[in-house]
Order: sequence, then C-alpha cells, then structure tokens
Amino acid sequence: MMDTRASATSPAAGKERTTAKPGFRPEVQGLRALAVLMVAAYHIWLGKVSGGVDVFLLISAFLLTLSFTRKLESHKPLRLLRHWLHVFKRLLPAVVVVLLAVLAGTWALIPQSRWPDVLTEAWASLMYRQNWQLAAFAVDYYAQQHVDASPLQHFWSLSVQGQVFILWPLIFAGVALLQPQLARLFPQRKAVAHRQLLFIAFGAVFVASLVFSIEQTATNQAYAYFDTRARLWEFALGSLLALAIPYLKPKRRLRVFLGWAGIAAMLACGLMLTVDRSFPGFVALWPTLAAAAVIVAGQSGSRFGADRLLSSRPLVMLGDNSYALYLWHWPMLVFFLLASGTKQPSLLQGLGIMAGSLLLAVATTRYVEVPLRSWKWPDVRSWRAAVVIVSCGALLALPVTAWQSAITAEAAAIAGQPQELTPGAAALSPDYSGRPSEEALIIPAPAAMKDEWANVDGPCTGDNVPGDPLLEGCLQNEEPDVVTKRIVVLGDSHSQQYTAALGPIAKEHGWEVVTLLKGGCRFGAQSPERPDFCNDFNKASAAYVMEHKPDAVFTVASLTHVEAPFETEVPGYLEGIKPFTDAGIDVVGVRDNPRFSFNMPECVQKKGKDSPDCNVPLAESLAASSPLDDYVGKVERLYLMDMSDFICEQGTCPAVVGNIYVYKDDNHLTKTYVQTMIPMFEERLLAATGWSAS
Repeated sequence: MMDTRASATSPAAGKERTTAKPGFRPEVQGLRALAVLMVAAYHIWLGKVSGGVDVFLLISAFLLTLSFTRKLESHKPLRLLRHWLHVFKRLLPAVVVVLLAVLAGTWALIPQSRWPDVLTEAWASLMYRQNWQLAAFAVDYYAQQHVDASPLQHFWSLSVQGQVFILWPLIFAGVALLQPQLARLFPQRKAVAHRQLLFIAFGAVFVASLVFSIEQTATNQAYAYFDTRARLWEFALGSLLALAIPYLKPKRRLRVFLGWAGIAAMLACGLMLTVDRSFPGFVALWPTLAAAAVIVAGQSGSRFGADRLLSSRPLVMLGDNSYALYLWHWPMLVFFLLASGTKQPSLLQGLGIMAGSLLLAVATTRYVEVPLRSWKWPDVRSWRAAVVIVSCGALLALPVTAWQSAITAEAAAIAGQPQELTPGAAALSPDYSGRPSEEALIIPAPAAMKDEWANVDGPCTGDNVPGDPLLEGCLQNEEPDVVTKRIVVLGDSHSQQYTAALGPIAKEHGWEVVTLLKGGCRFGAQSPERPDFCNDFNKASAAYVMEHKPDAVFTVASLTHVEAPFETEVPGYLEGIKPFTDAGIDVVGVRDNPRFSFNMPECVQKKGKDSPDCNVPLAESLAASSPLDDYVGKVERLYLMDMSDFICEQGTCPAVVGNIYVYKDDNHLTKTYVQTMIPMFEERLLAATGWSAS
C-alpha cells in the first residue's frame, strides 16, 4: 500500500528507523508489514480478501494526520501544492515501474481480447481512479470475468488513498482558515483549538461515510466495495485515532492485552468473514478497530508486549518495503496462474510467488523509491517536482498510447475484410458451396469482443414501460409503422444473444420486440433450483406478459452445463409458460448453446483455431437427445427450435466457424456469429410457428 512514512518522519534507511526518532513509531511500521503479509498470504494461498487493506487505509490516515496536526499546532504553513507534488513524486515512480512490468506480462501471457481492458486499467491506475473503473465493472454482469483476472485490480485501494491524499489536506486547510475566524467571532470565549475542530470535522466524515457505507453495502455491495465515499470513514477513524492518541495512556498490562488482541483479531478477520462480499459496511470495523487497538497499545514497555514483535528489525524492514510488496504481489500471482494454467498455487509455488514479490519489492524500494525520495533537486522548486511527476507519467503514457493505436488499427483492418471471407454459420448450411479462406483474419477483432453483446434498439417507451421496478431494464426495438406481431423475449443473456437474429427479422416483418432479461435468470416457474432474485424477476416478467398479452413469447428452453449432465430441461419451464399458452399466446423455445470450462476465443488466441483444445466434442457439450424432445405435445402453442447444427458440426463444437468466433467467452455466442445465422434462424422460426412470412 501507499507509503506514508513522510507524514511522520522520513529516515532513509531501515537501520535508522529502528532507532528512536521523534514521531517515528516502529510498531506502526511493523503493523504495516503484518498487514501486507496478510494481504499477500490470503490472496496467494486462500484466494480470499483479508481485511489487511482496511488496516492500510487506517494507518495512512493516522500518519498523515499526525504530520498535518503538528504543522497546524506549531503554526507552520501547510503548503498544500508543495505537499501534493512531494507525495506523488515519491509514489508514482514505483507505480510506473510496476505498470510497465504488467504491460510486458500482458503482452506475453494475456490473450489479445483482454488487452484493451488492461490498457484502460493502466490509465486508470496511473491517474488514481482505478477504484471507479472497477466499480463500474463490478456491477456489470457482463463484465465480471474481466475484473476477476485483472493484474491491476489491486490498484483500487491505491487509487482511493491517492484521492484521500488530495482531500485530507484540504480539510486541514479549511480548519486552519476557520480557527482564526471563530476566535474573532467569539472573543469572549476561550479560543477553539485546531485539534477540537479537527475532531469535529473528521467525526462528521466518519459518521456520514459510515452511514453511507452501511446503506450502500446492504443494497449495492459490489459497487460500494470500490466506492471512495464508502471508505472515507476508515480514513476518518485513523485521523480520529491520531488526534486522540496523546490522551490515550493505558497501563502496561492493558497495552499488552490490546496489542495481542488487536493482532489476533486482524489475523482472524479474513478467516471468519467473507470480506470481499460484506465490506466495507460496519463489518469493516473489525480489522480497523483491531489495528487501532494495536496502535493505542503502542510501546508497552513490557517484554511480553506485541510491540516487541512489531518493532523487530525484520518486520520494520518489511514495513519499509510494504508499499512495493503490495504493488508486486498481485500481478506476480495473476501471471503465475496464467503461465502455469493452475487455479490455485501450492504451498511451495506460493512461497516462490511471495519470495519473488519480495525480491522485486526490495529492488524497487532500493533502486527506485529511495533514490528519488532522497533526490534533492525536485524539492528545491515546485515546478521541478511537477517535471518528475509528468516524466513518470510519460514513461507509461507513450507505450500505452502506441499500443492502443496499434489495436485500433488492427481492429479496423479485420473489420474491413470482404464479407465473403467470413461466412460464419452460413458455412455450415447445406447450400454453401465455397470454402472459408484460410488467409482471412478471424472476426470480430479481439479488441472488439467486448462489443459483442446483442441488444435491441433502446429503453421501453409508452405502454411498454413496466410498472414493476424489477423490470427497469426493459428494452424494445423501434416500433414499426405497422405492427403485425408483438413479441416479448424472456430469460437471461442466452435469450439476449438471439436478439441479434430476432431483431433484424422483426424489423423486416413489422414485429415489435420487447426484452425483459436478467443475467443468470433462465425463465421458468418458481423453483428452489433458482436464486430468489431470479424467481422474483421471472414472476414479475410473467405478470408483465399476462398484463400486455403479446402475440408471442421467446425463450431458451433448455439449460446447458459445463460438466455432465451437459444439458437438462429448464427448472419449471413448462409450468412457467403454460399460463401464456392458456391465454392464447404463442411461446417459442430455442435449444441452448454449449458451455465450456474455458474462454473459447482466448483458446484460439493462445493455441490457434485448429487446436483440439478449442474444438470440444459434441458429446461433451450437449445432451445426446435434446431436452426439447420431452416437451413435444405437452403444451399447445409451444413451438420448439434447435439451431445447434449451426453451432456444432461433425461431432465437435468449434470456437471458430467460417472465420468468425462462435463464442465471445465460455458460453455466450458472439453477436457477429448470430447475425450470420439470420437466414437459417428465420426459416426455422417461421417453419416451427407457422407464422406468415409476409
């Protein structure tokens, strides 16, 4: 995490830090070391979040507040611009070194389809807004997989700290301006001290942010986890602790108890709580108050005190390198998993990752951070520090910009190929007489893969707008001049992907299409096999259909799985659609497409389209006998479609057909591929339903 040693005192070497110096707290440096070990160990071996990051946030505010409070109380100028330049001049070089290394690892190990995301996150990390970048992805069902594997995900906390390092000095500046004004307004009263005003200011931030955090964590936890506003209370707690520390003087025995109890609580947090799913609400008080107890314990004066451990040379020296260790450990883990193809490192592999991260951290601290921190030239003039910051940014900006330009040019070249070179599903049609060109580039371009979600034109309007807030994602196509049929699409993203074919067909025939979709919620009657939120959504969707009485409902009627059985009936499917058919509404049920245990386009990018790994046997993708066969004759007005022969061929389910990626990930068809299915889809839809082609 960010190194805030300069906020207290800034001895240059670890050896010097073990000696007594005014304002330096070796046990806090050791606490920082313990926190980074927690973060790295939980990530590497347990695949969990530890709560150690929350400890870092508290410590950074604690040290920053000690420094600025001393300035206020000694009436020294705050010099905010100079302070900000000094802080980021000290922090950015190590960040840029790690980001450049991540770019190199990305080029070598990460599939091309994810390069644009990494480059975007590199910009976000450099500009200290990575937390907002991840917050936007965290609440997007269709982007979850990209967030999980990002080698830059850990920069979210550094971004939050960077934002607070700008905000917090402004609070001190506000108090510095307010205190003399209050003294003039109330001369008859004893002057309000800076410390009292700071207590009020940070107390207000603590309460407001904690209330906001609790509310947001309960309603939108995935977003709140990265939301700066939901984290400010952790910084405010560190500031309040710094302001109160001179008045907190527990006895020796209590210090010993607080120190060890705090350490025990910190270590237990990640083991006992699902931190990544419950933070940063009130539950995050656990690790932060535990760390606060350790800080209050301070120097116990007892040989049994926790400070004896925390102030030891190894932990203090590790604390000196904790910032760089935090920067390195996560990309080292991600790249190891990518290179090895494993999902979880063994004990020995984890030790290797930890040792490698520590070596890189020590080298970064010794050869990058310390020399630049001790370099006097930038400190003489503010513009010089600004030059160093801009130069660091340019070192990253130049390769990132060049890389993004190359990706854009490649995407344009791929998209500009003659259409006959990329027939897609048409290559599987009995009428297709040609042969897909071996020289053609596969479309869509890897960089364009994120745009391969199908959708109809826009939000529902007029009478189509749902009254139930659960259906607020309602979309519809542009209403035809003459509406010949009204169709509602129900279900999840597997229904959505077929709108790439249904939408153009509807436009040609004058059909109005409304979609009511929720990721992961296949349509069917209420079932214990389906999450409660899906049951609720499906109930609301069914009520919408019964209220609006469309001519037809479109659904996906089977459910594929990664492992055996590879395909089953949808839970409660017939029970879910029967009220529609009883009301005279046609129901179209299409067979599901296969799912895989790996990302299909990334397989092609790594191993080539002809690799057996990217061409999965049909027997391991779909059921030998379609589950749709069991529906035949059981419900009138149910019309069934099977497009699997235009997805799988000759006993395999390939990643590429007709020079087009069939899948955009491990289970969703690309919009581009589905569009090549339009003629066959239309023919089978009209044949199954008996609808007029006019």
